[in-house]
Amino acid sequence: QVQLVESGGGLVQAGGSRGLSCAASGTIFSIAVMGWYRQAPGKQRELVATITSGGTTNYADSVKDRLTISRDNAKNTVHLQMNRLKPEDTAVYYCNVVHYRLGLKREDYWGQGTQVTVSS
Repeated sequence: QVQLVESGGGLVQAGGSRGLSCAASGTIFSIAVMGWYRQAPGKQRELVATITSGGTTNYADSVKDRLTISRDNAKNTVHLQMNRLKPEDTAVYYCNVVHYRLGLKREDYWGQGTQVTVSS
């Protein structure tokens, strides 16, 4: 059983910066991937960025060069640094973890979501 706690959401002006963090705790054997997804009003949830335990990153085209994902494997924490924010970045951001238990059993966990609002 793994718990995810997100922090860092809030209101920010367009062009500003903000950082999101997600910490995993509980019974952890191996976290293969950590990432962030977001859901804007009236839209489907979409991938923002992911990072593997080896450091390989993947970004949505809409956030490349503005958002940076990183992780601390020792602390089981993932961070999303958001720069030059735009109003279209407004959404609820969800932390996602791909966890493997003993025996190669995959489990996916989701955070409760944190609201990011970018004003014009």
